[in-house]
Amino acid sequence: MLPKILALTSLVFATSASFAQDVTITDVLDRQVTFDAPAQRVVVGFYPEDYMAIGTEAAYDHVVGMSKYIWQARPANWDMYVAHRPSLDEIPGIGRVDTKTFSVEKVISLNPDLVMLADWQYKGLGSDVERLEAAGIPVIVVDYNEQTLERHVKSTEIIGVITGQEERAKIIADEYAQNLHMIQERLEQANLPKPSVYTEYGASGVNEVGYTFGKNMWGAISTMAGGDNISAPYVEWWGKLNPEQILAADPDVIVMTGYESSTSEDGMMMGQNVTQEDAQQRLEGFKQRTGWSTLNAVKNDRMYAAYHGAVRSILDGAMIQFYAKALYPELFKDLDPQAAYLEFYKKYLPVTPSGTFVLGL
Repeated sequence: MLPKILALTSLVFATSASFAQDVTITDVLDRQVTFDAPAQRVVVGFYPEDYMAIGTEAAYDHVVGMSKYIWQARPANWDMYVAHRPSLDEIPGIGRVDTKTFSVEKVISLNPDLVMLADWQYKGLGSDVERLEAAGIPVIVVDYNEQTLERHVKSTEIIGVITGQEERAKIIADEYAQNLHMIQERLEQANLPKPSVYTEYGASGVNEVGYTFGKNMWGAISTMAGGDNISAPYVEWWGKLNPEQILAADPDVIVMTGYESSTSEDGMMMGQNVTQEDAQQRLEGFKQRTGWSTLNAVKNDRMYAAYHGAVRSILDGAMIQFYAKALYPELFKDLDPQAAYLEFYKKYLPVTPSGTFVLGL
């Protein structure tokens, strides 16, 4: 059963009837956070594209600081947005939590009404969160990384409140839930044997096993789509399997993921401006990995590729479709995941990318 979607009224309690209302929101960590909404000066710690999709492009009129690296890690995507809206490039950067370059002093100097952080950022900052709050800056936590319906929906609704786009947020959240419900309802009715699946971030290339995913991100997506994730017994969140574990598990389906660039000449590349021919050639290359010629996924041409920038996001409903179709091709033959991914852009974002976002051999 899908978790019941909470109505916005269960998240927000207004204490003023004016347009800029004093609201209290319960965030994804069950913390109650009070701020004026719509917020006029926001620092966006993570999920910048989601923030625009839910809040509209106009939401960035009120973004005064941002941890830019996660967007700039997808350089073609970032460049596309900057070409459309040059002011994005002028938003001050605040550093990174994971490299310990996040600057509390910089954030305070920007005089924000609100700081929005990912769950992992909030936990990584530790006592620095208290420094922000001591300066009178509310901190609210959202989370798409966990890749659960409940957190995707709640995070979307929270961003809707922050940006004054509650109705739009509800539509987007409902569409995400309906897509997942459709997939899981078909799976339940068909009651087919569950294929095993292995997912790897393939930037390191053929000769080095890359990161795989346990119960979040691609691991959770593959499970939502009816797969038996071979990495789950060995990796809680993300990490590497040794080559022998992959060979012993002999997955029915393999998915390699990549960004628009890689750290090796033969690494997996997907995304904006990546041609299907280039992506196909790189995916084919992984068949040559030592021992992989014996795997069922390789022998049966059930190797696939997906854009790594399309996960941990409200945009990733299309990626659930992609895994469902890869795992159960006949059951989901009517789905077109690449079209679904691009349709989200057309409906909710001011730009539409071109490139290769999903692929199968």
